[in-house]
Amino acid sequence: MNTHSLGYAVHVSDPVPISVTDPLPNGEARTFQPISTTLVLGARDAVLIDPPFTTGQIEEVVAWVAAAGKNITAVVATHGHGDHWFGDNAFAQRFDAPVVATAGTIAVMHGNVEARPFAWDRLWPGQIPDAPVTAVTVPEDTLSLEGHDLHLIEVGHTDTERTSVVHVPDLGLVVAGDALYNGAHMYIGESAGGGLAAWRDAIRTVEALAPRSIVAGHKNRDLDDDAGRVIEETRRYLDDAEAALQECASATEFFQTMIDRHPDLPYGKTLLWVGAKILYALREPGADPVAAAVGGWF
Repeated sequence: MNTHSLGYAVHVSDPVPISVTDPLPNGEARTFQPISTTLVLGARDAVLIDPPFTTGQIEEVVAWVAAAGKNITAVVATHGHGDHWFGDNAFAQRFDAPVVATAGTIAVMHGNVEARPFAWDRLWPGQIPDAPVTAVTVPEDTLSLEGHDLHLIEVGHTDTERTSVVHVPDLGLVVAGDALYNGAHMYIGESAGGGLAAWRDAIRTVEALAPRSIVAGHKNRDLDDDAGRVIEETRRYLDDAEAALQECASATEFFQTMIDRHPDLPYGKTLLWVGAKILYALREPGADPVAAAVGGWF
């Protein structure tokens, strides 16, 4: 895709298995989401956004980036969930480029580093590289790519706190991180206490940018990036989740209800189950939010 000498390309990393062997309530094995990595391409240079996090995925995407033959000027993280940035330093070193994020994203990155021994490294033992936070902010949260601006825009809470998107006006493109999903069940485990309303606000912020294309952080590679469809389907999923949370008495019932309402989504059922377990655990009197968040995965 090319507009005014800019283009973009997307690599979707396949879902990786999770070390937890217990099946999902519907009997399926647990796997993670597909992960989208985006290159915004100029004639000579490029900006890399949200590379993946396990060593196997990193090797595959390094080869994909190298094959593009561009000078990488920055590696951008849209939000603090480790699956979108634990690989950043490997790419920064390989392509001699800084890691860039907003201040809010950097703060959440530190929290995900602290959570590694309790969650990430238990779920993918030995598969995640050392990942200290090296990201820096840039003036006005704006990068320049061969004279074209790329804006890092904080949108608030989506599937975690203090998230951002990358807006490329000259392409009509938003690289949305996890603000939008495309063909996968959504992770709502951090949405207690008004998080779904905040997420809808974030979507309105993206919609106001009038993008033509949206790259979702988790997408089905067989689907296009049409912005109107991605926004509409993400909103509908959040509406269905909110309704199911009111209707369903248990995490298992919620899980099955969302599967039934979205039979066309082949990916993300593990994240659907994890989010359900967390939210229903938090309904218990005296629930410990940290214990609920970790326990949802195991």
